[in-house]
Amino acid sequence: MRNLFLNHVAQTSENPLMLEIDHAEECYLYDVRGKKYLDLISGIAVSNIGHNNKKVKEAIISQLDKYMHVMVYGEFIEAPQVQYAKWLSDHLPQNLNAVYFTNSGSEGVEGAIKLAKRYTGRTEVISFKNSYHGSTMGALSTGNTEERKNSFRPLIPDNRILNYNSFEDIHFITEKTACVLMEPIQAEAGVILPEENYLLHIRKKCAEVGALLMFDECQTGFGRTGNLFAFQKFNIIPDVLLLGKALGGGMPLGAFIASREIMQVFTQNPFLGHITTFGGHPVCCAAGLAAAQELTDLNLIAQVEKNSQLFKEKLIHPKIKMMRNCGLLIAVEFENDAFNLALNKKLIEEGLLVDWFLFAANCLRIAPPLIISEEEINTACTIILDVLNKE
Repeated sequence: MRNLFLNHVAQTSENPLMLEIDHAEECYLYDVRGKKYLDLISGIAVSNIGHNNKKVKEAIISQLDKYMHVMVYGEFIEAPQVQYAKWLSDHLPQNLNAVYFTNSGSEGVEGAIKLAKRYTGRTEVISFKNSYHGSTMGALSTGNTEERKNSFRPLIPDNRILNYNSFEDIHFITEKTACVLMEPIQAEAGVILPEENYLLHIRKKCAEVGALLMFDECQTGFGRTGNLFAFQKFNIIPDVLLLGKALGGGMPLGAFIASREIMQVFTQNPFLGHITTFGGHPVCCAAGLAAAQELTDLNLIAQVEKNSQLFKEKLIHPKIKMMRNCGLLIAVEFENDAFNLALNKKLIEEGLLVDWFLFAANCLRIAPPLIISEEEINTACTIILDVLNKE
């Protein structure tokens, strides 16, 4: 299987992890040799309610027995789409009441950028250095780093990249700006939180010039930060909300959400202004809705802050330079990239599945399923500290 993987599956790194997973359960992955790994990354913030959840599986099977794909999204009334859109609207501010489901977070970004340009009649997209919104051409054009973008130029024009947390840069948001696309908490930069009132100043500037404020919560959504959505922590309401990752409960699903008034521009000039064949697939929506209901029914968000504090209290070591977190999105910073990448490898060998951040390779990523127990946190921290003591 390893040879077939290397020969026939497209690779994106020269040294893939090569973990061959046989099955997963709650906070654990098991490889084909029976080795158990405590999952501290949740498939990069996807498996927020853990692996192999019974309610999610039941929802998938129930929908499979009815139908899978029947028609291009948006033309048929498909119950899983409608029910999940209603659930999302019920848990969001009133202006976020129209949901456009996509296949992924990246596709949600693409659709949202089109929406902003169409609604405002403007072309400029403002985003931020070291932000990550996906790898498709439009998403790649926003944020990211020059290292990741240079090989794929020319990119989409009329993008302006600002410095995150720079109050001075806010004046670049003008009447030419269609939208400001940002992560309320920069994830791949190593969990960078906004300065006090920074988001408020951006919200006010967007309202002043008529630009749409778009929050990318693909990583921070669904309880990861201790709120259902991170923007709720700052009392700032965006015009457009972008979701992905945990949205599908382990199935591929993304979305961008706006007011019905804004979203209506896709119905004319041209009609079918944004279309997708598989976005909002009924099985994915059924899985996502079941996962969202499980998240709230089990009140998993209530224990996020307590568990986050446990990591902070236990992970104290001279080699740890700093720890930044928002809920169970945690960056443990070390001296340099090489040290952290070597640490990652050793921790995986010890049965702890960890990762680094795309734009902060000197930081250890900790983002476990929200169902993680105190005992499992103790186990994870003990392994990390033991390995650090041997370095």
